[in-house]
Amino acid sequence: MLTVLLTIAVALLAYMFHHIVVKGKKCTSKVKLHGKTVIVTGSNTGIGKMTAIDLATRGARVILACRSKQRGEAALQEIKQESGSNQVVFMQLDLGSLKSVRSFAETFLKSEPRLDILINNAGVYMEGRTEDGFGLMFGVNHLGHFLLTNLLLDRLKACGPSRVVNVASLAHNFGSIDFDCLNSHKDLRTSSTQSFMVYSDSKLCNVLFTHELARRLQGTGVTCYSLHPGAISTELTRDISIISKLILAPIKSLLFKNTIQGSQTTLHCALQEGIEHLSGRYFSNCTVRELYAKAKDDAASRKLWEISERFCGL
Repeated sequence: MLTVLLTIAVALLAYMFHHIVVKGKKCTSKVKLHGKTVIVTGSNTGIGKMTAIDLATRGARVILACRSKQRGEAALQEIKQESGSNQVVFMQLDLGSLKSVRSFAETFLKSEPRLDILINNAGVYMEGRTEDGFGLMFGVNHLGHFLLTNLLLDRLKACGPSRVVNVASLAHNFGSIDFDCLNSHKDLRTSSTQSFMVYSDSKLCNVLFTHELARRLQGTGVTCYSLHPGAISTELTRDISIISKLILAPIKSLLFKNTIQGSQTTLHCALQEGIEHLSGRYFSNCTVRELYAKAKDDAASRKLWEISERFCGL
């Protein structure tokens, strides 16, 4: 009998923990977006897809910026069906190719008269090299989005008030940026056995980029925010080993958010009224959070901006 009671108690505590702590807050904004245009990178799956569905439901014209044409077009049909909107468009974008980023921006600027919200959501967690020879996580998670944002800034300014939302991660707290390594190897670290640390470094780049971008955008009508979406059960870890996936499975079911829950802080940063004065800040669970000194370091954020400009040929 005691064993049964303990089992029930543990199950109840686990249920309460998941529903109170893990699920987190919801975006409460009721804003409608008719006549507005939004880009969401990596929106064929995961929280990007859920973000796109929500924005399309609010009436926005949503551009799905995704690498895979096949998966992007499949997601396009699903998002149209889920949202009931025909104002959803797929445009191919490979953030691991600076040429592709430039081509996407050129096509977008020629075909779309507005840009009100840019959501830099896409990310990878895997080793490798980009088309241009950069470390894959640095190249996709930071550099591709850096170039994309800069190429679209004038349109964002022209349509202000507008927003840039950078999906970072709590993992940025574990990251660091070795500028000597970046200069010599075009990557954040030289070891190929430190995937989590390289990922963390790339997420620190996201937060520092947002910090410097906010400084440069003062007075323009464009605001920007970085965020931690939560620990989410998505396809980000699709390339890890089968053993790792088996180990993660029970942990995910208890401690990880689903994709709808994981999109809420992105939506909060994109839509919430009255947060313009918090431009450049970092959010988690729909709440602004304080950062460690390294994540708001003016000198480091300027240096990252300058090296990113050089790498992108800006």
